[in-house]
Parts: sequence; C-alpha cells; structure tokens
Amino acid sequence: MNHFLNTQDCTRAELDALLAHAAELKRSKFGDQLKGKSIALVFFNPSLRTRTSFELGAQQLGGTAIVLAPGKDAWPIEFEVGSVMDGEAEEHIAEVARVLSRYVDLIGVRAFPKFVDWQVDREDRVLKGFAKYSTVPVINLETITHPCQELAHALALQEHFGTSDLRGKKYVLTWTYHPKPLNTVVANSALTIATRLGLDVTLLCPTPDYVLDERYMGWAAQNVAESGGSLRISHDIEDAYRGADVVYAKSWGALPYFGNWAPEKPIRDAHRHFIVDEAKMALTNNAVFSHCLPLRRNIKATDGVMDSPACIAIEEAENRLHVQKAIMAALVRGR
Repeated sequence: MNHFLNTQDCTRAELDALLAHAAELKRSKFGDQLKGKSIALVFFNPSLRTRTSFELGAQQLGGTAIVLAPGKDAWPIEFEVGSVMDGEAEEHIAEVARVLSRYVDLIGVRAFPKFVDWQVDREDRVLKGFAKYSTVPVINLETITHPCQELAHALALQEHFGTSDLRGKKYVLTWTYHPKPLNTVVANSALTIATRLGLDVTLLCPTPDYVLDERYMGWAAQNVAESGGSLRISHDIEDAYRGADVVYAKSWGALPYFGNWAPEKPIRDAHRHFIVDEAKMALTNNAVFSHCLPLRRNIKATDGVMDSPACIAIEEAENRLHVQKAIMAALVRGR
C-alpha cells in the first residue's frame, strides 16, 4: 500500500493481513515496528478515539506522534489549485504536505465534510490534497469514509463469531434518528466493509432519500459480485431485523437535502422510532449490536441495548488501537 485512504483501494489479501496482524498486536501490546519513525496527525475536526488510539499506538510501537490542528495551533491551509490566497489560509497544501514529508514518516488526516455542497464534499479534496503532494504514506483518519473504523468493526465481528469467514451472516446497517443532520461517513464505510467481507447486507433507512451516494452503493454491488453475500435496501423495520446476526446503527442525513436541511428535518423527526431497542433486537437471531461511537443513548439506541451482552461497541472502539498499529506498521514496512 502506498497510502491508506479507503479499504476499497486495498486487495482482499491486504485487508486480511492487516486484520491478522491487528489480532496479533492485540495479544502483544508493545513492539518496535515504528522505532525511530514518526507520524503527523492533522486534525481539522475534534477527536477522542482517533487521536488517543493513534498517539498511543505510535508510542506502543516505538514511534512518535505529532498532533496538529490547522487554524488553531497550525496555519490555516488552502486546498484549491490555482487559488489566489487572499483569504484566511496562510499556506497551500502543496507546501504543507511536502514540508511534513521531510519531517515525518507518515501523515494522518481527519477532515469532515463542510455540509454545504455534496458534489464538492464527495471529492474529498483535503485528503486527496495530502495524498497528491505528500511523499510519505497518508492515512485517512476520517473524511467522507472511515477505513480505520471499518477494520476495527471487522475485527470485532471476527472475534465475536470466532472466525475470519463471515459469509452467510445477515448484516443490518440501520439508519437511526439524530436531532441534527450528520454526514454519511460511517454508513459509507460500514456498507463497504460488510459487502467486502461477503455478508448478506440490508441497508435499512426511512425513505429512498436516505440511500447512500451512488459511489458507495456501486462499491457495495461490486463487492457482492466479488466476495459473495448480497445487498438489499429496505424501509421495513421488522422485515430488516428479522433473523439478523449483526445490527450496526448510524445516523446520517439525506443527500438530496444536503446543505438545505430545513425540509429534511420533518422527515427525520417522523422516524424517531428507528431507534435500536430491545423489541427490535428480539426479532433477530440473537444478533450482536455495534456502533462507531459517540452514541446518544436513548436517541440512537436504548440503555437496554447498549448495556446488554450483545453490544460490542466498546470492543470495536478498542480495536481502533490495534488495527491502526497494523496499518502504520504496514505502511512503514512498505517504504
């Protein structure tokens, strides 16, 4: 791998190797795979799990992590090619990425969508800008996809079912209510990795407006063709949950209303009943439940679900540390 931007860019063999190494690193916390190496973690948005797990992960493998927040403790950055920089930005990504590449061995980037124009946000300009100009590997810490979360989720499922072969398992990716519109990042990623692993995936959402971007639906269809499994879209809660082995929840906004959220709010408010609760989980095949976190209790999922033995959200969050160590080690080794 030259960079780690999306799991869809990786071969299945590469993904399997990362998960296997992550499992090893979970059993043995410390190592020297990053001895004498460093990573710059560039955060355009807040973080709890990502920052903590990457900083600790680098340290546990003998490396050093430098955290930067452009616009706060680092200069604001311009990403447009050919721009006349007479605004807030003080330097261009062409210089930022190349300078950081002279200092560190890896660069991690976290940059959420702006929520104004999806056709702009879907281009992922911040991440692609770093990848274009950097001469060291770049890691996606979460932009319009969240590949590190994907691997943490995959590892948690493999641990729960006791196998790396998840084919034949029924997987429900369900939309849940949130008081404000959120991005589609984790939904994009969950759909991608679940279909990549050959699961039988149901995308459950209130209306067709909540179906994900054609890029990720296309990836999912391609993955089903290559890995087996299946993909279907449902707006029927009971039908989707019945017999499920995995329930994965996430809130996201409807793309047709992107940047114009007022008309979407009544639709969202009318579907509060999509909350993951005990009654829905009772329809499943003793399904495991998870979420990427943070999660608003009794909005996205009830206390009863979150505190039940079926919930593996904490295990998934822990696995961020292990899979990210495997990613950093693989990228450094690849150089």
